[in-house]
Amino acid sequence: MKNSKLNLKRHITLSLREIPVIALLTISLVSSSCKKTNTASIGETEAVYDKTPYAMSYGSFPPAPIAQDNQLTFETVKLGRMLFYEKALSGNNTLACAGCHRQDAAFSDTEQFSTGILGLKGKRQAMAIFNLAYHTNEFFWDGRAHLLRHQSLKPIQDTLEMFDNLPNVVSKLSAMKKYNDQFLRAFGSREITDTRISLALEQFMNSILSNQSKYDLYLAGKATLTPSEENGRRLFFQEYNQFFPSLSGAECAHCHSGFNFTNNDYMNNGLDTDASITDKGRENVTHNTADRAKFKVPSLRNIELTPPYMHDGRFNTLEEVVEHYNSGLKASSYIDPALDNTRHTGLRLSTNQKKDLVNFLKTLTDYSLTKNTAYSELK
Repeated sequence: MKNSKLNLKRHITLSLREIPVIALLTISLVSSSCKKTNTASIGETEAVYDKTPYAMSYGSFPPAPIAQDNQLTFETVKLGRMLFYEKALSGNNTLACAGCHRQDAAFSDTEQFSTGILGLKGKRQAMAIFNLAYHTNEFFWDGRAHLLRHQSLKPIQDTLEMFDNLPNVVSKLSAMKKYNDQFLRAFGSREITDTRISLALEQFMNSILSNQSKYDLYLAGKATLTPSEENGRRLFFQEYNQFFPSLSGAECAHCHSGFNFTNNDYMNNGLDTDASITDKGRENVTHNTADRAKFKVPSLRNIELTPPYMHDGRFNTLEEVVEHYNSGLKASSYIDPALDNTRHTGLRLSTNQKKDLVNFLKTLTDYSLTKNTAYSELK
């Protein structure tokens, strides 16, 4: 009995001595648990400003003339990519930039006119978005936006398109943690402004490059053109010759030249007579009648993926486009002189030559652009 009491006393004494230890362990575990709730969730990283430059894959292209005040960084390009696919940039949160500029269509729209959030149609065909870093002559068909950052905000505010206002867009994005964090990573603070939105969108769009077509591989000695494609290439670059038809070409390179297949100009390409012009194009911007019905000369890269064609999408096929230049040019006071010179006789292309020309144009298709995950929506 005496030994039992002694053992009980020792047990109580030991238990009392262990209480502070248990308490400390409990406090430690609770404290540790509290600390975990204040850190990023598993898989997340603390948002910090990161100026790591974004590496452009120029391939055989020359370095692009990126604006000095908006050099590409990895985190800002990522932010622009998020915004490009963000439906909250529209008034009813149903339409993103990517809704009218689909990656599978070389970031264009295969509808003649894109449909906005109210079901209304746009007035011009959506232009393709790639190699924009090389565009030095304004943006949109009429060049009404001087810089790409200016262009990026206009569809958001257009009543026919995304139909929102910038303060509302800023408010919506500011309520989302992922954007607060990403603006910090990109710009050094969580402040969201329309200027920062435009700079991020400009960076992402500038990052989209297309330089891996069959023609690029051909130039690099890694692909061979078929006889039809080769004849089309010859016709494309060969000048029109009224007096020696056997030596005459289609002279496409007059307007679609250089590595990006554009002359970075605005031209009237004989789509309408003076009396039938309904869209004054560049004239609406410059207020110069000499610019009537002139439109931005687009790149012919990925032309196979971007129907319909012309500023108003009037042609559904490349065959129709070729036939327009072959025999369909309209007399106009504003048509480009070089095109007017061919209008009187037509290019006199045979059926096979027109087919060859179309086959060459298809070698400008860069299928890798449509699948490049660097340009797709972040999941």
